[in-house]
Amino acid sequence: LSRYDNLRISVRNVRWFRFGATGAEIDFILQGPDLEQLADYAEQLSNRSEELGIVDADATLQLDRPELQAEIDRERASRLNVAVADVATGLRLMVGGDERVSRFRDPNVNEEYDVQLRLAEGYRNDPDTISTLYVPTRLGDLVRLDNLVDLEETITASRIDRLDRQRQVSLRANVAPGHGLAGSIANLRHAVDQMNLPPTYTTYVSGGGRELERTFVEFLWAFGLSLIFVYIILAAQYERILDPLVILLTVPLTVPFALLTLWLAGQSLNLYAALGLLVLFGVAMKQAILQVDHTNQLRESGLDRTAAIVQANRDRLRPILMTVLTLIAGMSPLVIGAGPGAEERRAVAVIVIGGLSLSLLLTLIVIPVAYSLMDDLRGLIRLTASESALNAEHGHVARQADRI
Repeated sequence: LSRYDNLRISVRNVRWFRFGATGAEIDFILQGPDLEQLADYAEQLSNRSEELGIVDADATLQLDRPELQAEIDRERASRLNVAVADVATGLRLMVGGDERVSRFRDPNVNEEYDVQLRLAEGYRNDPDTISTLYVPTRLGDLVRLDNLVDLEETITASRIDRLDRQRQVSLRANVAPGHGLAGSIANLRHAVDQMNLPPTYTTYVSGGGRELERTFVEFLWAFGLSLIFVYIILAAQYERILDPLVILLTVPLTVPFALLTLWLAGQSLNLYAALGLLVLFGVAMKQAILQVDHTNQLRESGLDRTAAIVQANRDRLRPILMTVLTLIAGMSPLVIGAGPGAEERRAVAVIVIGGLSLSLLLTLIVIPVAYSLMDDLRGLIRLTASESALNAEHGHVARQADRI
């Protein structure tokens, strides 16, 4: 269909989750005072779709609607005692029409109807006929419209959108294959910077792009607070400061593998992938909790540190593998599934399956080593504290001896 210049064509997948009134993934808005300039800027961005990583680009501002503009000769109208408001009212009634100029009551059915007034279609679309209309003067006379008004055919916008009393045009598009939503928006902003828009023109992102930026910031806050809460709860349960740090070490171990899995699967880092990251962190930390908690129990029963670490990892290997395999099996239908919302669900499943599988071996090795190093650090801290207390006690005894 691209060979038909007058058709505006777009192909898009019906999304299960929609942000805003449109189904487009990107809603990039330009604001400014001049409609022609706004349309030109939007057209320039649309022509660079392939370079910017977008497809199905379409601007809401289209300067393609024919219009008949009336230029009133105000000086002549003043001499003929004709008010500009009367000219506008006459044109509105005859061309635009009035939905209710009177009421008609039908006694046969005992109903009332609105009486509408408007020129017939063949007359209201003819400039020559419109020019012969009459408008009233202040003195009660009638004056032909062509004595006061010059009618000029022009092309204008079919609709004018405004926000905060500023004219705007929305460039709506979808993300091209191989690109991400955040990257495409960044490309659009960089292209606008290269266009050197005047200071009176501004841009902002609406729709899914705005929700992505807002969600990303909120996700960082949620992620940070979740780590703090996890640390507080674990520190209260273990009554230790360093053991929770061993468990939280699983977070930086799983993130690189999760991002690598997204890249290998051709998925983008979006809202659903962020939700998958939270699930992945929870499962990975659960595995570390099983290892650390069982190691502490074995040490309390009398085993030395090395034997307790080896025994704990041997005992907890089977439950960890059962948890991982069960989660992978449960997420597999989301990866291979189809239907409404399949693309969004697939991102969650891919990041959980890939991140958990690839980081499993590294986690099983790193957590025992980190536990051993943290235990050495705990012993060093205790030794330093004991030496400080001993030195303080010796100093106190020496001062008491000097007084004696």
